[in-house]
Amino acid sequence: MILIAKQFASLRHYCYKFIPLIAVFLTACTFNQQLTTEKNGSITNPLWINHQQQLVKLTKFQTRGAFAYIGPDNKTYAKFFWQQYTLSNYRLLLTNPLGTTELELNVTPGVTQLMDREGKKYVNHHPAQMIYQLTGMEIPIENLPYWLIGLPTNATSFTLDENGLLKTIEYRQNGETWHLNYLAYHQDSQPKLPSRIELTQGKQRIKLKMDSWTLNE
Repeated sequence: MILIAKQFASLRHYCYKFIPLIAVFLTACTFNQQLTTEKNGSITNPLWINHQQQLVKLTKFQTRGAFAYIGPDNKTYAKFFWQQYTLSNYRLLLTNPLGTTELELNVTPGVTQLMDREGKKYVNHHPAQMIYQLTGMEIPIENLPYWLIGLPTNATSFTLDENGLLKTIEYRQNGETWHLNYLAYHQDSQPKLPSRIELTQGKQRIKLKMDSWTLNE
């Protein structure tokens, strides 16, 4: 059954509570990581130039880990799986601690489809709008294909660390400002890819922990 977008709002309360927040979300990581330093780097740093060139080539990849949303009225935890086919074609899967699918988002050029835990499908042309209408969470998801791997595409401004890795992003749109902090990177990936990212906007905060990456040629 396909439901139109105006029916999303009635499901917000249900989605807020589908998974409890786990307090130890960022207390442990399963991979060795390189923490970003307190020092800033220059965009002319050869390390960044080379790293950026490698990232631009990554258009097909997978990553899985943990997702936490902390808002003024609710806290949500989920396991997530992000599958990138192209920059405009990707899939986001959220599951509860038991492994049951809670939300599945499929984005293709021109159309977005979301399926809930009951198998009901919702269709829209705007991924961020769909997620907000269904869950109340504002997520700049159209930029995540770039930001997840550490590219500052569409950023209003950004900073680097001394290792030539992305450190912060500031993104302004429609009167809202998002701040992203890259807290750690995996040491054992090539190129080095983020393992912890924190996004804040107003009173809401989103934490992403990437436990593993799979890069496809």
